[in-house]
Amino acid sequence: MSRCVQTFYRIIASHLLLFQYCRYTSLKKKPDLIHVLTDAFVGAGYITTPGYPLEYPPHQNCRWVVTAPEPSQRVVLNFNPHFELEKLDCRYDYVEIRDGNSEKADLLGKHCSNIAPPAIISSGPVLLIRFVSDYAHQGAGFSLRYEIFKTGSDCSRNFTSQNGIIESPGFPDKYPHNLECSFIIIVPPAMDLTLTFLTFDLENDPLPGGEGDCKYDWLEVWDGLPQVGPLIGRYCGTKIPPEMTSSTGILSLSFHTDMAVAKDGFSARYNMTHKEVSDTFHCSNALGLESGKISDDQITASSSFYDNTWLPRQARLNNNNNAWTPNEDSSKEFIQVDLHVLKVLTGIATQGAVSKETQKSYYVITFKLEVSTNGEDWMVYRYGKNHKVFHANTDSTEVVLNRIPLPVLARFVRVRPQTWKTGIALRLELYGCQITDAPCSEMQGMLSGLLPDSQITASSMRDVHGSMGTARLVASRSGWFPSPTQPLAGEEWLQVDLGVPKTVRGVITQGVRTVEGSTSAENRAFVRKYRVSYSLTGKDWTFILDRKTSHPKIFEGNTHYDTPEIRRFEEITAQFIRIYPERWSPAGIGMRLEVLGCELPGKEMFFTPISPRTHGIATMPCTTPWSLCDFESSLCGWIPDSVSELSWSLHSGSLSSGLTPNVGNFLHIEASPRTERQRARLVSPAVGPERGPLCLLFNYQLQGPENQGLGSLRILLRDNDREETLLWALGGDQGPVWKEGRTILPQSPKEYQVVIEGYFEHGNRGHIWIDNIHMSSSTELEQCTRKSSTPNPKPHCSVCLGGAGWLKYSKAQSENQTVREPDSQRTRQTHAKSPPLLRGTRFCRALFTTVLVCLDHVSLLVMWTPRNLKLSTCSTAALSMRMGAWLFPPFPVVHNHLLCLDQVEGEVVVLAHPTRSLTSSL
Repeated sequence: MSRCVQTFYRIIASHLLLFQYCRYTSLKKKPDLIHVLTDAFVGAGYITTPGYPLEYPPHQNCRWVVTAPEPSQRVVLNFNPHFELEKLDCRYDYVEIRDGNSEKADLLGKHCSNIAPPAIISSGPVLLIRFVSDYAHQGAGFSLRYEIFKTGSDCSRNFTSQNGIIESPGFPDKYPHNLECSFIIIVPPAMDLTLTFLTFDLENDPLPGGEGDCKYDWLEVWDGLPQVGPLIGRYCGTKIPPEMTSSTGILSLSFHTDMAVAKDGFSARYNMTHKEVSDTFHCSNALGLESGKISDDQITASSSFYDNTWLPRQARLNNNNNAWTPNEDSSKEFIQVDLHVLKVLTGIATQGAVSKETQKSYYVITFKLEVSTNGEDWMVYRYGKNHKVFHANTDSTEVVLNRIPLPVLARFVRVRPQTWKTGIALRLELYGCQITDAPCSEMQGMLSGLLPDSQITASSMRDVHGSMGTARLVASRSGWFPSPTQPLAGEEWLQVDLGVPKTVRGVITQGVRTVEGSTSAENRAFVRKYRVSYSLTGKDWTFILDRKTSHPKIFEGNTHYDTPEIRRFEEITAQFIRIYPERWSPAGIGMRLEVLGCELPGKEMFFTPISPRTHGIATMPCTTPWSLCDFESSLCGWIPDSVSELSWSLHSGSLSSGLTPNVGNFLHIEASPRTERQRARLVSPAVGPERGPLCLLFNYQLQGPENQGLGSLRILLRDNDREETLLWALGGDQGPVWKEGRTILPQSPKEYQVVIEGYFEHGNRGHIWIDNIHMSSSTELEQCTRKSSTPNPKPHCSVCLGGAGWLKYSKAQSENQTVREPDSQRTRQTHAKSPPLLRGTRFCRALFTTVLVCLDHVSLLVMWTPRNLKLSTCSTAALSMRMGAWLFPPFPVVHNHLLCLDQVEGEVVVLAHPTRSLTSSL
């Protein structure tokens, strides 16, 4: 019996855990467990097939489980290039990697042949590796190194300005290794976005095309949030990607690099332009084949003529150099165009060609049209019950335009010639428009991911462990299925909460495929007819009525599981939309959905991006001064944070509760089971260095019984590097009355933002309300810190030292932010009198001219400064420091002690010793 050594490594400090066993497989007997040994290693280790690099034995079934020491860490695998397993489609000998600790976990890859897999990274702390061999055709096997995945610099950002440049980290120098970054462009309503790449150089694959395309470094572009919206494309190498647009209002770039080759990276320019929308618009624009707006890479075909002079890229209308011709004249051949995003297709123009070599004429007489949203599930266009056969050309030069009787939504378009003269030769143009070109037809966030899963609900769901995110139009490969397979008509519903009241003009519905990878008719589900209901509160519902009968209108739904259908109706004002299926396919109810609409007059778009890896300061134009915002005419440029799980909702109307009744709009979140342990975060526009110090005043309500809706409200300050400092916090039930909160916003040499965060630890009843946010420069700071209706506000600190920590501050550093974290392996240049850095100290840096240091559980404070310095604390009078003097305070520094350093010039070194070990006070 061939044997694999089995090893069990236990976690020690930062060590990885590896559990491995190998067994001999036989048809006649059960597997035998061979052997167990124990050992420990630091940081990384190796796994090989038995006997590597010699031939591995037959009948092997080996498993290795690699576990990182911390739940937040991930594991990376790197294979040795000397890789050799039996081929034959990985049916007999193979290695597979799963994203978890069982064979039911998601499959990250199944590999064989003689090409080593690229680096593989887990999404969590555990990876399962399984190696299987049969009785014949052994090879050298594989060797891999596993270790904790260490990311490079955090390069993620949000972009909301009207134009800008996006670059890879370090550009124009080579980008770092191990990057996972997201660049998210958020487009305001009634604006179009164009992204143009200027330079592009990423590591290329040795074997381009197919499964191995862009395995190492890549840039992915998404029409929406990463991993939520549809993927437009993945790019690597040196070929510049085509110009990009967005149909959803969000365009995302995901940049990934591995641990090997680094190139120069990329740069791109984006630009937003105002879109003119008219009630009389015509959806008949040329989509870009003739103009070149559609790139060569977006045009493919089933085959091309062998001499490479009749390629798909030559199928552009009025191209003067031949056309597209397949390798064989057959009705099975087709030419395909990828429009990158979902568009409305209304017409197609065709043209034949005269051969430049033989002067013969070729043209297509008739053709069929096929459309798809994902490039895999196709529908042949029908008019009535039969496939529509379009009549095309009668000569080789004339352009013939065919209007599509019922416009269709599609991203991928195929033209399949049916009859022809002499042979197939085709030049063409597609006509149509964006969905959002129609008035009040902005997508409301289902497709893009702008609306979080928590705002999508249903009467029931067949997979109780599934996510409501599957109900998103196009982006999901599954969909919503109610629990009953054949319910009563009108009994089940799918609901979307838009977050705030909107003007709604229509919906887009789409069916689903019930079994992944299946195309049989019994596994294609869609809704044929449905009703639409709407509400402002989520409690009182109104159906859209048929004007002829005054009864709830029955809308025509889908006739195919992949092809979406738009249904428009007269404007309604609603925050909640429900779809009630009335009739459906034999496979049952299956639905994906998007809502079309626009902001109410005078309101701004309330963005709610939910990507966990978006960064950077966001700025938005506003119609009222953002420093004094009552939310009556706009949101004043305040937007939800990208890490929010919840959205602040805009309440319109009058309030009679509270000590000082407010009339009009305010922001709120309400406690409910779905808000449990969820945060709603609101971010201000950037506050410039010329402003401050300021007094932040705001009205709030924080209400809820402790056993039914325990909530908290916090005010934080965020710098350009996304580091946050707590300024003010309050928790517990404060009663259903309006109160005023106050805190100081210190002056900064660089821009910063204010973050307002509401949070429910658990929720059933209660609310958090915010209104009248005012960044005041006229309120005296003494008045700003006086006791108000806010109980026990926490100190406002520029820097917090939780446990052991040290701070080195200088005015120059506050201006250019180039302070480096000390490295014990390097020589640190300091003043001769400065103390040695203690082991285990934590690095912090100051951002403000007036430095406020919050000392958390610190028992000893040591300071040194080269200049005269005035300082004060919360419990003592002002002290003076002589130049070059050390300060040992005559008092013990206790929890939440506040130290203020005024008019700092030169360097200040602060060294704090902890009373107990803390990671951070924030």
